[in-house]
Amino acid sequence: MQTIHKIFLGFVILWAISTGAAAEESLSARIDAMATADFAALTKQIDTLAATGDARVAPVLKALTEGRLFFRKSDKKVVFAEKIKRRYRLSDPISGESLGEVKKRAVKKIRVNNKLRRTIRAKLGGLTLLSPDPVVRLKAAQSVFKSGDAAALSALEAAIVKETDADIRAVLREAHAAAILKSDRSDSEKRNALKTLEARGDRDALSLVTAAARTATGDLKTFADATVVSIQETLELWGVAQNIWYGLSLGSVLLLAAIGLAITFGVMGVINMAHGEMVMLGAYTTYVVQDVIRTSAPELFDASLAIALPLAFLVSGGVGIAIERGVIRFLYGRPLETLLATWGISLVLQQTVRSIFGPTNQEVGAPNFMSGAFEIGHLTITYNRLWIIVFSFLVMAALMLLLKRTPLGLQMRAVTQNRRMAGAMGIRTNWVDAATFGLGSGIAGIAGVALSQIDNVSPNLGQSYIIDSFMVVVFGGVGNLWGTLVGAMTLGVANKFLEPFAGAVLAKVLVLVFIILFIQKRPRGLFAQKGRAVES
Repeated sequence: MQTIHKIFLGFVILWAISTGAAAEESLSARIDAMATADFAALTKQIDTLAATGDARVAPVLKALTEGRLFFRKSDKKVVFAEKIKRRYRLSDPISGESLGEVKKRAVKKIRVNNKLRRTIRAKLGGLTLLSPDPVVRLKAAQSVFKSGDAAALSALEAAIVKETDADIRAVLREAHAAAILKSDRSDSEKRNALKTLEARGDRDALSLVTAAARTATGDLKTFADATVVSIQETLELWGVAQNIWYGLSLGSVLLLAAIGLAITFGVMGVINMAHGEMVMLGAYTTYVVQDVIRTSAPELFDASLAIALPLAFLVSGGVGIAIERGVIRFLYGRPLETLLATWGISLVLQQTVRSIFGPTNQEVGAPNFMSGAFEIGHLTITYNRLWIIVFSFLVMAALMLLLKRTPLGLQMRAVTQNRRMAGAMGIRTNWVDAATFGLGSGIAGIAGVALSQIDNVSPNLGQSYIIDSFMVVVFGGVGNLWGTLVGAMTLGVANKFLEPFAGAVLAKVLVLVFIILFIQKRPRGLFAQKGRAVES
């Protein structure tokens, strides 16, 4: 009995081997048939190969699109070819076995046109739907969704049944719906496909549904038209959300750039045209820190911004105190002269930086935790913008605590409200002026660290924000931090809602006109400071 079992098992093994060899031989013959095919015949050969569902076909089709699929002129054998100087290294497209090297004239490339490339891309998507690699399966499903290849329906249905990853299965169902819309399936199936694409609700889905609505008839066309309207309404709502997000992002940048100016302008009444250069110094401090870390301690790169923050505050704050002690303290009470003096200082600082670092942009990298993005519905949120928004509110909170809970903050508020009375009470107003200017400049330096992550680090960096900073301060109320916060966010959101209709430049002009009209009615801004000195 055991002998019979062994004989039977031997026959089974021999049958499996012969069947596998025959299948391989059949696949090889189909691939070799591509050597003599014209474009029309090649299209049929590609369809035939893809219909086998054999995973070994995918590398062949990929090599065809990349121009690596050749055939030997001697025997019309299709091969992979890698060019090495004036020769080609050949390998078998199924087994990968090396077939030696030949001269250039011994082989000929199998050529494809753009129509064939589109066909191949669609077929490749279907062939990789069952790949063991989830990343490959996801890309394949996305490829089939974009192509909407009706020939991939059976492969999609098999992949949906076997798929264990919920996210990939969802994309497979969407690809299945896209393929159904381009197939000859029943109206009920197409209606369900439209519902699936409506749930997706993005622009790709809108494009597919719009195309289906053009060719549909009767009740199906009515349903497809209603689906188009529904997706458009969804996209409009997400567009509003996207504009609000972009506006808050811009507002946080304006807040960081303007908050230091709000302090110096509010306490000292100095129109500091060099404030943008304090931002620039903070950005260049970040560049220097990262440059040192790259050469000496690359493992600390993710901590580079944390190291740069206090250094940027000290550098910009120190330069600010030097400017106040060396120039501005002699010009108090003469605002036009301080404007001209600080404008001259800004030019000197720009040229100094240009002489040291050069006029070109400098590279400032993003740490890993600030790289990438994530999605909420159809809203894409980048981590660097999100961290800058969080950082700007943290700076705002820290500054509010300093002004409300520390002796320096009490003295600054006293000088803001009534400088003469504060001096009579024993407060050293000159010292407060220097500390205030240094604090405002230091905060501008911190803003430069954040802005280095979203803008070009160049000698002209500060000039991009100085005008906007003044608009924020004037609109919100001079010297009022809450006004600066509200003003920055309001102007940021307003800009982003105006840009789609008016363009970036005209949007800024419209905002400026609005501020001019606004301060005609409220000269002290949204939140006016109170105090005897202010009232007078």
